[in-house]
Amino acid sequence: MTSLRDSDRPADPGLPVPEEVLRRVTRPGRYLDGELHAVHKDHRSVEVRFALAYPDVYEVGMSNLGLGLLYHVLNAREDTVAERVFSPWVDMEAEMRRLGLPLFALESGVPVREFDFLGVSLQYELTYTNVLNLLDLAGIPLLAADRAPDDPLVVGGGPCAFNPEPLAPFFDLFLLGEGEEGVGDLVEAYREWRKTHPRRSDGDRRGLLEALARVPGVYVPSFYEVTYRDEGTVARIEPTDPVAPFPVVKRVVGDLSRFPPPPAPVVPLIETVHDRAVVEVMRGCTRGCRFCQAGVIYRPVRERSGTEVVRAVRDILAGTGYEEVSLASLSTCDWGPVAHVLRELVAEHRNRGIGVSLPSLRTDTFAVDLASKIQEVRKTGLTFAPEAGSERLRAVINKGVTEEDLLSAVRAAFQAGWDRVKLYYMVGLPTETDEDVKAIAAQAAEVQRVYRERGTGNMVSRRPLSLTLSLATFVPKPHTPFQWEPQVTPEEAARRVGLVREALGDGGGAGGKRRRRRPRVKVDWHNPQMARLEAVLARGDRRVADVVLAAWRRGARFDGWTEHFRPDVWEEAFRVEGLDPAFYANRRRSADEVFPWSHLSSGVEEGFLRREREKAFAGEGTADCRWSTCSGCGVCASTGAVTLLADRAGRGKTGGDGT
Repeated sequence: MTSLRDSDRPADPGLPVPEEVLRRVTRPGRYLDGELHAVHKDHRSVEVRFALAYPDVYEVGMSNLGLGLLYHVLNAREDTVAERVFSPWVDMEAEMRRLGLPLFALESGVPVREFDFLGVSLQYELTYTNVLNLLDLAGIPLLAADRAPDDPLVVGGGPCAFNPEPLAPFFDLFLLGEGEEGVGDLVEAYREWRKTHPRRSDGDRRGLLEALARVPGVYVPSFYEVTYRDEGTVARIEPTDPVAPFPVVKRVVGDLSRFPPPPAPVVPLIETVHDRAVVEVMRGCTRGCRFCQAGVIYRPVRERSGTEVVRAVRDILAGTGYEEVSLASLSTCDWGPVAHVLRELVAEHRNRGIGVSLPSLRTDTFAVDLASKIQEVRKTGLTFAPEAGSERLRAVINKGVTEEDLLSAVRAAFQAGWDRVKLYYMVGLPTETDEDVKAIAAQAAEVQRVYRERGTGNMVSRRPLSLTLSLATFVPKPHTPFQWEPQVTPEEAARRVGLVREALGDGGGAGGKRRRRRPRVKVDWHNPQMARLEAVLARGDRRVADVVLAAWRRGARFDGWTEHFRPDVWEEAFRVEGLDPAFYANRRRSADEVFPWSHLSSGVEEGFLRREREKAFAGEGTADCRWSTCSGCGVCASTGAVTLLADRAGRGKTGGDGT
């Protein structure tokens, strides 16, 4: 570690970053302590120190609900302190490396390497090189096998932990599933170990990992051996230690009321991506969209009561000063008390100009009616996600949205005064044809027609319609019915995006003539090369870890940021390590293939996923099990959890086996 020049030394001995450095970097508020409700504890007064890391910049990480929940749960314990860590932006990283400044926790400025745990939130595959960067800046050996007894335990959690194999060599353990109870169990197991090994340097690291592996939901990669077939697929995954479970089954919080929303969340010093209060109203979704990983890994559905949510909103707004609150879930319109609670919240808070938002809207008139209640305070655009342009393809993915559903929804929206609409679609879905792709443009034309025919009235907007189509490349994810399916190549994805643009008149027509674009239709699309890398990392095995390391060493950082994504660096990393990205992204998996994640259980049975895949190719739908018969996914039996619903009056009711 290099020494600091006198001019670069912090004026405040408690400030881990020199003032001169803060003056040189963008958004210095990312690295300052002092936010409202940040927790400060004397490290000498606690037994366990937990650094919670989000491998992206502060304003992204502070918008993550899970990070705030774990921060609250851990700091509620008298024996534990939890502090936050975020990826420094490229200018700050350069300053830290120039001056030899170690990665530090935001609240105390204590170097991360001095903590007992470094918990990393794995929300998105394109943050993986940032994970390595965090470890390196902290002075923690990148490979778990190289760590000494006094190094922090590096633990991962979040959606990507359901196939963490491309990161397996870099982590000591992963916690599969929901963390509110799991992190507490980790702390208890660690405290028990420390009773006989009071110093961090005492005892062998393997013994500590064996103690932690006994915690339900914990996966220690070094306790499992992976072998491969000659053609490159996984042959076997076998535990090598008697304490290692097989499979590792995810953790599920059975009753959300045991973990109410934090009444005093940390209020950021700078504007964040989602700069508002957030209350989780429901967890899980059983609509059964076959491309959706979240709809599988967060089953079963559990709802908070309306009374609990109204009280939580009131407490958070009183303690933070936010002017907007979001009722969060995967499908908030499906939450039982949603209409009743929206009316109550708007009536209570509208005079103070406080708005309520829903992060997701169903494609139906009920959702528009809910949005109309919201717009009484603050009007925004509307976003719907048909996902596919044709009814045939929507049946394949089990979206359950007809053409008339969408048109009825936008018609109701236009008559209520909306003139800004965004529609989300994917290209490259299984069985997709060019006709399905062109149907996206045809659907946009129908939305425009409905707007032209919206009629008159006091509510109807007189402005032109602003319509945005957002196109993403389908990424087949683990633990979904489409986990066997290939992703289209980046070139093919780009061609399909071009078909939509051409059909909209946003490109060259026949004979090189440019056709007139339909007015006020904007087309956004996600970089297909980024989508391919996401697919590789989502479906990769342990050998892909060498590629991640090689890419990081060549300068890969912030791969999810368009301005920093460097596909040439990744192509070189694959070439050097002798792996073909097409093997992971663009290959259909055989029916009997052993997946790299086969030893990790989401609670949903593979037989259910196979049946859903067969029904997809037959164009058959599967009803939501909350409102119909049990679909037989197996999650209630495998996790011991049950669906917990709340009715419109806010009273809880319970059903078993997903019914």
